[in-house]
Amino acid sequence: MTSADDSTGGVTLSEGRVRFPGISPRAYEHPADRGALTTLRSVPGFPQVLRAVNGAFGERSERLWSRASSIRVGPRQYPALDKIRNECAEILDVDPAPELYVTRNPVPNAMTIGLDQPFIVITTGLVEALDTEGLRFAIGHEVGHALSGHALYRTMLERLLRLLTSMSWMPVGYWGLRAIIAALKEWYRKAELSADRAGLLCVQEPTTALRTHVLLAGAVDPSEVDTEAFLAQAREYEAEGDVRDSVLKLMNVIDLSHPLAVVRAAELQKWAASEGYREILGGTYPERSDDPQNQWTEDVKSAARSYRDAFVETTDPLAKVLNEVGGVISDAAGKVWSRFTTRPEPPTASGEPPADESPASSEEPPADEPPATNGTPKD
Repeated sequence: MTSADDSTGGVTLSEGRVRFPGISPRAYEHPADRGALTTLRSVPGFPQVLRAVNGAFGERSERLWSRASSIRVGPRQYPALDKIRNECAEILDVDPAPELYVTRNPVPNAMTIGLDQPFIVITTGLVEALDTEGLRFAIGHEVGHALSGHALYRTMLERLLRLLTSMSWMPVGYWGLRAIIAALKEWYRKAELSADRAGLLCVQEPTTALRTHVLLAGAVDPSEVDTEAFLAQAREYEAEGDVRDSVLKLMNVIDLSHPLAVVRAAELQKWAASEGYREILGGTYPERSDDPQNQWTEDVKSAARSYRDAFVETTDPLAKVLNEVGGVISDAAGKVWSRFTTRPEPPTASGEPPADESPASSEEPPADEPPATNGTPKD
């Protein structure tokens, strides 16, 4: 654990914001993010597709395209955005700061892509829609993606979506690819919740994050939108309807890469009111250097806790069933793995079997590699 710091190494932070030296992405990641990624990796064919897609293409294609068709942010090009980029990287201790490009597109959007050196692309629609603090939240969100190592799987999703159109004439390959893309989208919707938390750590003001979500949901003038009424929509969405409506809710998001705007805003405000967020601001958070070398079992446990919490809080009838099933599966996965990784000992002299031992760390499944100590994830 470490403490927050308001000093910087060359970047002046505005508005008295604190920085978080060496912060681990686990400090802000949503438990369902890690759990969904664990599930994603278990999808049949996923490891083979990951190797094939990333082996066939380096990240040069995306980087060259952005360099040739967009504006690279720097001291002489979008200097205000460059200042925000460097401040967000300084707060989350990401060094070097990811490159940032602005591309012409009226749809407000942003993404972090790349394999070895992730970079950020934001649209002119986003730049025009948000004020300075809103852009800080959006860019901090993307820096959080980079720190968490999300860019690898986001890049894979983009490539598979392009590949899907060329494989529609191959029924078997098409549907296999659809399954992997569906799992990637489910994970990415959870990853967006994690990145929202990183964006909040960069602005350090929940009302700014909420105003940004209001703007992206459809507000032209945020002063004309009552935030309490806006958040009430999320509560109504969760509570309203029967199982039939629950199925419709699932159908609404199945092809989306991002959570629904109103629900997403409510989820972030819930975290902003939590003790965990206050502890990070107060200087208590895990460091990257303390991240466990093997994270698989902890990810499963976190996912199970997340399902149980959702089961308690939701009023959606189908969501209760699915969350309960998800929690049971996550619990069972952890127990099964513990069973396989526990080494039995020979019987004692009395003939009684010895007590179970904890699984040896060397026999646990391969772990995610923690982000590099300089803040740039290496996938």
